[in-house]
Amino acid sequence: MNPGGDPGVSPRPLALHRCVGDVEAFLREHWGRWPLHHRSGDGFDDLLSLESLDHILTTMSLRLPAFRLVMDGTTLPTSSYTKSGRTGSQPVTGFVDPPRMYELFRQGATIVLQGVHRFWPPVAGLSRHLDLALGHPTQVNAYVTPPGSRGLAVHRDTHDVFVLQAFGSKHWDAWAPGSPVADAAAGADPVLSVELQPGESLYLPVNTPHAARTQDVVSGHLTVGIQSTSWGDVLREVARRVADDEAFAERLPAAFHEDPEAFATAVRDRLEELLLRLGKVDPGDVARARIRSFLTSRPSAIDGTLAGLIELGSITDTTAVRRREGTVCVLMADGDHLLALLGDRELRMPGELMDVMRFVAEQTRFRTVDLGAFLDPESRVVLVRRLVREGLLEVTR
Repeated sequence: MNPGGDPGVSPRPLALHRCVGDVEAFLREHWGRWPLHHRSGDGFDDLLSLESLDHILTTMSLRLPAFRLVMDGTTLPTSSYTKSGRTGSQPVTGFVDPPRMYELFRQGATIVLQGVHRFWPPVAGLSRHLDLALGHPTQVNAYVTPPGSRGLAVHRDTHDVFVLQAFGSKHWDAWAPGSPVADAAAGADPVLSVELQPGESLYLPVNTPHAARTQDVVSGHLTVGIQSTSWGDVLREVARRVADDEAFAERLPAAFHEDPEAFATAVRDRLEELLLRLGKVDPGDVARARIRSFLTSRPSAIDGTLAGLIELGSITDTTAVRRREGTVCVLMADGDHLLALLGDRELRMPGELMDVMRFVAEQTRFRTVDLGAFLDPESRVVLVRRLVREGLLEVTR
């Protein structure tokens, strides 16, 4: 397999570096283990600012459930900050009502943008690159809290998170992962207590008790939730596939509950058969299936493809193209065929295209004629047109 792209300028590790600093140290000492406070000099105001929040709320016609308001730990009724409208001839409900939302914000409500990675391009790019750097999907919420609002009570999340402070400040306390929330709430000393400033970040592993205190200034931060895949998830998939074999489709015997010993013997026999079949599973097939699933289910990164479709007919041997920003191109052999995993889907191609596709995956930019070592003129134009149509490449002339 070949991840493609230019390893010297890949935004994937850079995105993780923004959140944690030394990536190798983070993965070795903190990932899934221990909280981290990182003081970055880069800032996160390119991802979220008061100006961008105004733009999102006043021009993008957001609909529920993309936003909510929270005050004193309680989510406010959506009817107090939404309105109805029409799209074409169809009535539509749940639109954000900015004036009413802003008034509630003035009164102390926190504005929460949910799944902001789905509709705000700067955050979408960060999320996509973090996905690929970590090998785990991410989702992002934004929180903008007015001065003097009450902090969050001690709680824990069911997934790892990065907290990225975009503007203002907020105080966070974190306790040892897995420690009882009740102990933290009762006054146990936190292992991390910090006033998060703009450009700083926190990493909190799953099940880390944490709390945010009241702040005196407006605060805006992004919470990146990491939806980690566990070994248990992978093994359950394998066991489920094996157990779905028709050999195990036979129903339980009638009245099995009346003879526990006989039923236990039957269970033992089926378990032995299951273990026998699990022993024949090819680990390489399991690994390839997981990678294939991950690299075909990421959000699309094909902005600009429509313009590219218009240019297809003008692509010739002299046309210059480049990899579209944020795209993925991982190559995987599949028998006599080649699979090109593009992040949100896969292309099934003839196996003899492996060498030329490896060249494409390794380049940042090239001209159609540069494929001459692999394909004749007509074939290389056809391939470049196909890759532009799929959104992997874009024309630069």
